[in-house]
Amino acid sequence: MNYLSAENLHKTLNHKNLLNGVTFGLNHGEKVALVGPNGAGKSTFLKILSGKESADEGVVSVRKDIRLGFQDQQSQLEEHLSVFENLFHASHPTVGKILEYDFLLERGHLSEKEEVQLQKLNEELTRLDAWAFETRIREILGKLHLQGMENQLAGTLSGGQKKRVAMAKVLLMEPDILILDEPTNHLDMEAIEWLEDLISRRFHTILMVTHDRYFMDRVCNQIVELQDGEITRYKGGYTYYLEKRTEIQEVRNAEINKAQNRYRRELDWIRKQPKARGTKAKYRVDAFEETKEVAFQKTAETNLQLSVKQVRQGGKVLNLKKVNFRLGDKVLLKDFTHLFSPGERVGIIGPNGVGKTSFIRLLTGENTQTTGDIDRGENTKIGYYSQESDELRNDKKVIEMVSEVADVIEMANGSKISASQFLTQFHFPPPAQQQKIGTLSGGERRRVQLMMTLLRNPNFLILDEPSNDFDINTLHVMEEFLLDFPGTLLIVSHDRFLLDKLAEHLFVFEGNGIIKDFPGNYTQWKWAEEEKAELAAQEKQLENKRNALKPKEEVKPKAPTQKLSFKERQELENLETEIEKMEARKAEIGLSLEAGTETDHQKLNALITELGYVSKQLDVKSMRWLELSERA
Repeated sequence: MNYLSAENLHKTLNHKNLLNGVTFGLNHGEKVALVGPNGAGKSTFLKILSGKESADEGVVSVRKDIRLGFQDQQSQLEEHLSVFENLFHASHPTVGKILEYDFLLERGHLSEKEEVQLQKLNEELTRLDAWAFETRIREILGKLHLQGMENQLAGTLSGGQKKRVAMAKVLLMEPDILILDEPTNHLDMEAIEWLEDLISRRFHTILMVTHDRYFMDRVCNQIVELQDGEITRYKGGYTYYLEKRTEIQEVRNAEINKAQNRYRRELDWIRKQPKARGTKAKYRVDAFEETKEVAFQKTAETNLQLSVKQVRQGGKVLNLKKVNFRLGDKVLLKDFTHLFSPGERVGIIGPNGVGKTSFIRLLTGENTQTTGDIDRGENTKIGYYSQESDELRNDKKVIEMVSEVADVIEMANGSKISASQFLTQFHFPPPAQQQKIGTLSGGERRRVQLMMTLLRNPNFLILDEPSNDFDINTLHVMEEFLLDFPGTLLIVSHDRFLLDKLAEHLFVFEGNGIIKDFPGNYTQWKWAEEEKAELAAQEKQLENKRNALKPKEEVKPKAPTQKLSFKERQELENLETEIEKMEARKAEIGLSLEAGTETDHQKLNALITELGYVSKQLDVKSMRWLELSERA
């Protein structure tokens, strides 16, 4: 069943042709990843499909009664409203009922009319299965690390927090079509893996832009590539896409090579013929022009060349001995010791907010340790590629920004090239070099930032979330460069693919200043953690069995609180029904035993056992009912 369709879309932005007669359809059950070079128009395409932006030409239509949810990179929220109000601003009927119920509950002393209203709300919330919905809200907020922020104004949040609020909002909508733009940015690995599982299970029709190759392979069943204003569809996951795309590129490159050879031969023939055009065979002249058109095409893939010269490292790189770091009352680093060696490759993982960025700033000298020693080698030159791009100025041209770092660049082989030539190798041809920084896409800005980091010739390279906003081709080339990088490499990333490919060992930030050094890549660490969790679960089962054999202590009721929550009111009503049923069953079993009509020994034992179980459960539930009813 077709949910969404677009026909003959055209879009030009900043004199660049992004969509050139694109036709696209999205059917129920299709989970599509949209890929393509930075600046190709992927985000613009999503905005057009979701109705946030219009095309210059063409039509987008969504099937009647189909709800569409769109999570934008910009995360536009109502800044004067709280997180909770933003999540449900002008939207969910269930939430409105919950808020109304909680308002009356907090009032305390209600009039007779308000008591009736509260009872009606309670019945309505039961019909809407509101407790399950509230549980889902808490789960999503918790997994996206937004718990405790419900009443915080959106305007006070960081950029990453706003992105997570926008993500929570679209997930809670539970739309028929889920459209996501770089959903894994600003999420830690635990949240990414949770999101991966959630949208695989709960959402059937998805269109997303992502650079996360593991995420793409595990969630999507189709890949659509947008390049040069046109789209190509691959019916399979990321691995299938790579295989088929490579085949297509090889065929296309072979055709271009053949055309170039034919062009040289025909050019030689054209030059040898008389100058008067009419004396030449017209069919050969026409064929020559067609061959020329093919021969002068770009090859299917032009890779970036990241091969700048690096300063030689000495024996001592960077030594940390018993380093402690506090930020206010928060301990971010506790007695940490590590001696970095030349050529070492370290990945850093851990939840958001445990001090990964603060640790990097200790290494770069932006932060100063509370106690301990940090000793940097004389020849160590740190290059820090951060998540922020503060040094990029929107009013400057690309060529001006790069030239401020170096007009002439020395390459690894000793040759020298101009800043303009270097930019061309980074997929910024001369016309693009004249663009203002403010007009670039997010990925193009990050590519300029990476260039400026590498031009400073570091031999200790620190990369903070280097895969954010890069297209897949740029990621491939960056990974190949980093594999050959002779210096020390430190990567903070949630990109599992990148860490598996580059990291030799991991610094695992566990919180409270604790950093564990794991000897392996991310997948190996994940396997080890799963094995540890499995052993812990087995031990817990054994412990439960041992406890079951011990005599049980009487459970004392908890001290009552002032009010019943919505969940507790539901529980109280259910308990009354359950207790009535248990009392009826207890009486029924008692009558059967008193009558003495049952002669089957096994059935008689079963009745006695059931009577004991029902009696115990009745005591427990009656105690709980008494506690809740006293509070109510």
